[in-house]
Amino acid sequence: MDILSEITDHKRIEVELQKQAVSPEQLREQVRDLMENSPAPRRSMKRALASSPAGIIAEFKRRSPSKGWIYETAKADEIPAAYEAAGASAISILTDEKFFGGSLRDIRTARPLVDIPILRKDFIIDEYQLLQARIAGADAVLLIAACLTQEECADLTARAHALGLEVLLEIHSPRELAYISKDVDMVGVNNRNLGTFVTDVENSFRIAGQLRQTIAGVRNIPNAQGSSDTPRNLPLLVSESGISHPETICRLRTAGFRGFLIGETFMKTPQPGDALKGFIQGIEETEAQKSL
Repeated sequence: MDILSEITDHKRIEVELQKQAVSPEQLREQVRDLMENSPAPRRSMKRALASSPAGIIAEFKRRSPSKGWIYETAKADEIPAAYEAAGASAISILTDEKFFGGSLRDIRTARPLVDIPILRKDFIIDEYQLLQARIAGADAVLLIAACLTQEECADLTARAHALGLEVLLEIHSPRELAYISKDVDMVGVNNRNLGTFVTDVENSFRIAGQLRQTIAGVRNIPNAQGSSDTPRNLPLLVSESGISHPETICRLRTAGFRGFLIGETFMKTPQPGDALKGFIQGIEETEAQKSL
């Protein structure tokens, strides 16, 4: 069994146990109350990335299945705020406990301390997890194509939108391009092999051409009003994992990507916020050199 299969099998058991403790109906009631009584506007991760010169989604991540603990004592009441201060466009928070050392409590802790969008990063297979994300304070959720059928992905996307959550659809091979529709807000290419968890950033470049063609095809599908989408309404492209050099960001931008999810590069340092600040400075210096 590969790592992804092990994680998703565990996730199914975990969600069922959570439902026994707090029923889906109870969560739906909490969400209804939240949406009726909390008029605060939702933060758009897609818009934040599109308008940012750096486009960094800085990840709060304590451990990984392949590398073990990265930053075991990382505090959700410190690092996300430091990321925002350093220039992050959005924050990704891993909420899986067994394999990544995270929890929904990390989102609840960080939410009042930051004003930028928060992505719940987990292995989402059930509407129940979307309800949890909305209650915890997330603005977007990750849907992993390798964990879902196309029908499940489309259904969860619609349910996420009904809750005011944006969707980052993650693919990691050309076989999963068929999952892309005009309904998803962002499409992320995972540079990590989900069977072995080995990273190779060249995966984004290998898929980029086919990805742009797929997006172009989605663009020409008429919407309910009978007109095609404009580029502003199309899914925004994100490269995920394995990015450790500012020069790589510049290359990825040329290939069409506008968001860049980076975790271990920052989290393996004593001060992740400072590491992000230096990284963004490196992007700016690289771009300045290119313009000379």
